[in-house]
Amino acid sequence: MYFIGDIGNTEVKICVYSQKKKLIKKIILKSNLINNNYLKKNLTFIFKKKIIIKKIIFSSVVPRIFRLIKTFLLKNLKLKCFEIKQLNINKLIKISVNRKQIGSDRLCNAIGINDNKNNYIIVDFGTATTFDVIIKNKYLGGIIAPGVSLSLNTLASKASLIPSLKLKKVKSILGKNTISAVRSGFYWGYIGLVENIIDKISKQTKKKYKVILTGGYSHLFIKSIRQKAFIDKDITIKGLLKITKLL
Repeated sequence: MYFIGDIGNTEVKICVYSQKKKLIKKIILKSNLINNNYLKKNLTFIFKKKIIIKKIIFSSVVPRIFRLIKTFLLKNLKLKCFEIKQLNINKLIKISVNRKQIGSDRLCNAIGINDNKNNYIIVDFGTATTFDVIIKNKYLGGIIAPGVSLSLNTLASKASLIPSLKLKKVKSILGKNTISAVRSGFYWGYIGLVENIIDKISKQTKKKYKVILTGGYSHLFIKSIRQKAFIDKDITIKGLLKITKLL
């Protein structure tokens, strides 16, 4: 079986797949709680006789957490744990920039969607809002903008009269109170950011793209942005599954 994981700043997604790529188990851990006791409590399933792990691979943007999980799995399963940048992923997608400067999750997303024939823009609403451009089988580069939740929380923490709130889809551009005004600013502001960046990418590269949204807020924006787009919240995991071929 394959043990694969996506380590992010907010959460850690861990999945176990059979040799035939059938999902056996999926759990989500909170990144800020990761320690040996937390791992022991939540990963007890790996010790069951029916689950025999053969290969382990991770995408990670938090090196400290990867080291903790790597040590835990090595101690308990006696198996080496790989991070995707240790592997020759150029066999799966051409990378035209310094891959050391690209987050592993973004590389996984590119590999997950890559079909060697279409052009894609992946918009990931994570801790940061990222845009990644894939032309046929080449990763061309990307953009990193402030994340929705991070920006909302920062505003609430710095402005005394603005409360903590969750972003919701709004119809009216004009807010009637502080909360509705903030929601409108963030909702329509991020729509403008996404639409503008997609337009500029298309204009600069002179290409047409399929737009894929992923991440926690993708469902809020999918029907409001001008460009036709699709949601795929499992794109990182799909990329990791493709990368298991390299193990």
